[in-house]
Amino acid sequence: MTVQPFVVGVGMTPFGRMRERSFESIGQEAVLKALKDAGVERAQVDEIFCGSALTGRSMGQRVVRDLGMTGVPITNVENACSSGSTALREACTAIAAGRAQTVLVLGIDQLTRLGGGTIPQVETDLDPNLGMVMPAVYAMRARRYLSERGATSEHLARVAVKAHEAGRLNPYAQYRNEITVEEVLASRMVADPLTLLMCCPTGDGAAAAVVTTQARARELGRQPIRVAATALQSGVYKTGYRDMVQSELTMRTAKIAYESAGIGPEDVDLAEIHDAFAIAELVYYEALGLCESGGGPALLDSGATRIGGSKCVNPSGGLLCRGHPVGATGIAQVCEAVWQLRGEAGARQVRGARVALTHCTGGGVAGLDHGSCAVNLLVA
Repeated sequence: MTVQPFVVGVGMTPFGRMRERSFESIGQEAVLKALKDAGVERAQVDEIFCGSALTGRSMGQRVVRDLGMTGVPITNVENACSSGSTALREACTAIAAGRAQTVLVLGIDQLTRLGGGTIPQVETDLDPNLGMVMPAVYAMRARRYLSERGATSEHLARVAVKAHEAGRLNPYAQYRNEITVEEVLASRMVADPLTLLMCCPTGDGAAAAVVTTQARARELGRQPIRVAATALQSGVYKTGYRDMVQSELTMRTAKIAYESAGIGPEDVDLAEIHDAFAIAELVYYEALGLCESGGGPALLDSGATRIGGSKCVNPSGGLLCRGHPVGATGIAQVCEAVWQLRGEAGARQVRGARVALTHCTGGGVAGLDHGSCAVNLLVA
């Protein structure tokens, strides 16, 4: 019988601009918090996976070297915005295979090292050479979505406002301020119709999780959170017409996760989804099955996706407010899911939360919806 993986400890740094800090110290802060939360000693970790997209090579080894945690298998994972989530998937695989009993997962990036601006794309890829950087791609999605779904720019602004309503309650969020619809619409235009406050910020940060077996979790005495499913898919190469309103990749990945866990979207109490741009949240409502096709604007208008709603989305503040240090994002979502399922999220707590979904997608590759997508389902 396959051994099921459980998360027994999580920890993260506040997200923000930390140019004065070394990435090693940022990662070590998250690791030590997760180990303490789990009640696990450093020497008890059998294997380490580190997700990082843009900061450098051998990130896992560099972070744990000064913690005395070398000499075990350390695997570094790069998978664009899904890097941290992919590292979690590999950790769960190691547990399920019986290869390890206790695994540390780290997600980390320090984007201030890049000097700001859009995330660099590969020079040989066709799309960025034609100006199709990520803000432009999502602006095209937004234009098409507004046309086909009857949504307005105010819907996009309300996504950002909702993110900040939640993020101001999150001590780890990059921004902890409230904003208004008027302020969002009046902020600097980035790629029409996306204004500055409809786009996630760049920043630095790290998040970590300790994954183990059910038996080991019982020994530790910490409330374990079961990873009911972890699914990863890549985009399908397609030339010609591309449906900018639907995310085939997210729909396909979510279907695999739901079927693997025996859980449907109707069972999800909260979701941490990849809202790198405000339009993404509306698109992914539909792709993840949180509403019917075309129902994104109505779901937002209903208030169901706010804290206190029946289908809370991004109680952490999401990428728009919590921030998006690319490699760290997937594990930061897991941290939020674990805190929510334990009932430890404080003022942003989703009442009665039993099932949480996390979703990351990213990697601009010409001809693909996205390079990768990861969906995790966690159960209290």
